[in-house]
Amino acid sequence: MGFRKWVILPIMFLGFALSAQQENAPAFGKGLFNLVGKDSSWTMKIGLRMQFLTQSTWSENAEGSLTDPQSNFQIRRSRLKFDGHAFSPQLEYKIELGLSNRDISGGSEFTRNAPRYILDAVVKWNFYENFVLWAGQTKLPGNVERVISSGNLQLVNRSLLNSRFNIDRDVGFQLRHHTWLSDSFLIREILAFSQGEGRNVTEGNQGGYQYTGRIELLPFGEFTKGGDYLGSDLIREPEPKLMLAATYDYNDDAVKTRSNLGAYMFTDTGLFETPISTLFVDAVFKYRGISFMGEYANRNADDPIALNSDGSPTGDVVAVGSGLNLMGGYLLRKNWEIAGRYTHIALDESVTGAAPLTQYTLGFSKYLSGHKLKVQTDLSYAHAETGSDELMWRLQVDLHF
Repeated sequence: MGFRKWVILPIMFLGFALSAQQENAPAFGKGLFNLVGKDSSWTMKIGLRMQFLTQSTWSENAEGSLTDPQSNFQIRRSRLKFDGHAFSPQLEYKIELGLSNRDISGGSEFTRNAPRYILDAVVKWNFYENFVLWAGQTKLPGNVERVISSGNLQLVNRSLLNSRFNIDRDVGFQLRHHTWLSDSFLIREILAFSQGEGRNVTEGNQGGYQYTGRIELLPFGEFTKGGDYLGSDLIREPEPKLMLAATYDYNDDAVKTRSNLGAYMFTDTGLFETPISTLFVDAVFKYRGISFMGEYANRNADDPIALNSDGSPTGDVVAVGSGLNLMGGYLLRKNWEIAGRYTHIALDESVTGAAPLTQYTLGFSKYLSGHKLKVQTDLSYAHAETGSDELMWRLQVDLHF
């Protein structure tokens, strides 16, 4: 079955390419090709992207000197994307498949031990005025850094705050709405109801459901071309733009250590369940090549330590605590950029045993064609209050069709 899958998929893709072959192909970064039905009742844009990453890490040893570097090369991400509308422009869709090892890893008995190829499979129905209903699997409306596409980041990868606290993707429904309080003041609201165990889960629902609400305030109006969810200020906003936002997420009877992410918490009688709540507060500002993003996250659980029926700990704990992430950059001439990031993670040491961790990152980027073709490098220094410090250097090439 696996062999046939990898044979059929390229053949289908080639068929699409041949059927859409034309002299006026899309410009670079606008998709491999665009399909339009004869009656214009449907469209499909097909895109492909990849990220090549090299990384080296040095750790501090007992004598206070750095160890030999641990280095590797990897295809960090490789993805195939389809989006457009079906039947009516009011009914849009998005499908995104992950093809790299990092994209498809994480299979378990709850995914029928199958690779997790599907990242997004969602329809978006604009059923009335400014109301849009989403249904399927996609990113939940969590912290802004997570919702920004991994191909549109300002530094090589997301922060430690995101890796510890984000709520990622899930299957369910989202209701989105926006309204203008004045000619320049925009408010966007999002409500989500999801399964609560992450993407590609087939053997659910193991715990309760997940409920997410987000509100976004844009007092100076919309960012140009969706720049509030793009890293850097490549547009060089001619007027100041600001987004202030907050998200509250409640996962009722969660069964994973990081809400809908992390490891399942098994006990001697089954799965351990505990309500987990996560709060995000974030801000984005851009003006004439200057960009700033700030995020605060806090996570709590009713019972953060998983226990067996006799009261003994299983070894699994919920990653409760808080984090702060501050990042800024300036776009220089010829689309060179310098950016910096400060991240502080303070997990509850009495629960997790993890000491506070602070990371400083300095990065440089060259945008050859915006985020569609860029080269990025950064250097990070992580200081743990107990344990060894770490130095990390990364270089990444990002290519999008």
